[in-house]
Amino acid sequence: MLGAIAGDIIGSTREWEPLKSTRFELFPDGSRFTDDSVLTIAVAEALLDGLDLTQQLKRYCLEYPQAGYGGTFIRWAFSADMKPYGSWGNGSAMRVSSVGHLFDSVDEVLHHAQRTAEVTHNHPEGIKGAQAVALAILLARQGASKDEILDAIRARAGYPLERTIDEIRPTYAFDVSCAGSVPEAIQAFLEADDYEHAVRLAVSLGGDSDTQACIAGGIAEEFFGGVPEPIARIARGFLDPPLRAVLDRWESRSPAHRP
Repeated sequence: MLGAIAGDIIGSTREWEPLKSTRFELFPDGSRFTDDSVLTIAVAEALLDGLDLTQQLKRYCLEYPQAGYGGTFIRWAFSADMKPYGSWGNGSAMRVSSVGHLFDSVDEVLHHAQRTAEVTHNHPEGIKGAQAVALAILLARQGASKDEILDAIRARAGYPLERTIDEIRPTYAFDVSCAGSVPEAIQAFLEADDYEHAVRLAVSLGGDSDTQACIAGGIAEEFFGGVPEPIARIARGFLDPPLRAVLDRWESRSPAHRP
């Protein structure tokens, strides 16, 4: 989960000032955690403690109202409406990393990815994006090769994943849809040599940089065996005590605590 959070923070300053390069300072002035980290932690806590996901997402939004949520999500969070609103956006994919870490079978991961998505993102594309990311994390955790992960994503999600980042980057623009941002974030992971490279490639697309780096970082954390210590230490320092406490509890859990 820290891989997703660190990716979010690294991409946070580039969302509205995109760049088309992998050469940039990782944590410049203005870096911060955004809604990606807040809701990633909210979902992880809900899964650990068996909490109602709808109430959990609303509660975290109320506690962190300035984190940078999408307009439709924040209107839903501040309303009395408990029903999903049919979103196909990438919010379902950016908050799902804990599912791929917590459950051990493909069926379980797909089920719980759908469950965490459909409280808001019950459009088929919103569900598919969450499932693709969670599945990639599960397979990376279980030692699958990149080719095996690629084949599984193509088979389950139908994402072509045929163009390289260098081919995508020149004409790529800001896109908050799952269909238009999740495959590109996964491609950043697939081309990476290590965790940092995955995040840099995702940011270099010049799109929804915090979310795409969050997605790529969540997968890369498992595939490459964690987040490098300097990046992990700095990223943790951006979290406030309540968020850090949930992360600490997540990282200290034992297999016996799995659902």
